[in-house]
Amino acid sequence: MKKVRQVAPILTEMHGLKEELRDIFEASKDWRDGLFDLADWLKDISKYFPKSFGTIRRWIGEIIAYFDERTTQGAVEGINNKLKLIKRRGYGFRNFENFRLRSFLTWEFMS
Repeated sequence: MKKVRQVAPILTEMHGLKEELRDIFEASKDWRDGLFDLADWLKDISKYFPKSFGTIRRWIGEIIAYFDERTTQGAVEGINNKLKLIKRRGYGFRNFENFRLRSFLTWEFMS
């Protein structure tokens, strides 16, 4: 690990920032703490992760909601991704009933 730090100090800094973000999500007890910790962290990342900085700023409300409820939209996103996959595989189905049956079959085997 010391060699990596010597060869790629910027990469080492970026990894440290990523770990700080993980700590923020694990340690913050409510949305206020999370918001202040995240704001401090955002100041540090703007030069290393400019696209992520913009994305986090746009979605800050949804991100902050995590600190109170400790839930994400991961399950819903998974369902949407499965449906998109089925839709791509089902290109050319002649009717909705075939799509529906394929959806149920895929769900049974993918779950």
